[in-house]
Amino acid sequence: MMKKIIALFYLTLFLSVLVACDRTPRLNPLPEDAVILAFGDSITFGTGAEEGEAYPEILARLTGYQVINAGVKGELSEEGVARLPGILAEAQPDLVIICHGGNDVIQRLSAQNIEANIRAMVELSREAGAQVLLIGVPQPSLILQSIPLYERISWDMGVPIDKHALPDVLRRNELQSDGIHPNAQGYAVLAETIAKRLR
Repeated sequence: MMKKIIALFYLTLFLSVLVACDRTPRLNPLPEDAVILAFGDSITFGTGAEEGEAYPEILARLTGYQVINAGVKGELSEEGVARLPGILAEAQPDLVIICHGGNDVIQRLSAQNIEANIRAMVELSREAGAQVLLIGVPQPSLILQSIPLYERISWDMGVPIDKHALPDVLRRNELQSDGIHPNAQGYAVLAETIAKRLR
């Protein structure tokens, strides 16, 4: 009897994991003429690489979609929230890729404020009729990993996230330019990872 109870417990646990995996937010297929808005700070802009080597430009070449690079060097997330509505109105994107908050982290600004601002960006994008993909931003440390607030936003708001792509790039010396930004090769790896998600 005890063996049956234990077996039932593990079966229930396994099924719970499967259900949880099925609830992982995913992107819907994009139309062939989709417009993608890559919104962020210096990492989206392409700091650390030459013109045309930022991840949005590479993503456009990989996917054939129109990808708008809306990255601004040095921008804080609060400034991004103020800037986003105008860009959304002009671009009318099908998908917004949000990779923002790194400058807030470097300046050690409040994690609560960063989270509130990223959530506002998600809401603004959805109100404009776009899907959203979050790129998790890491905190400078010996073990680079996406800050938990990004995953929390993903689960709370049902937003797809890639929490590994950027930390994985910045963890490798050969893929970074200065410890904070990728180099051209790093941006190419980041773009390829995102392209796989879109496929």
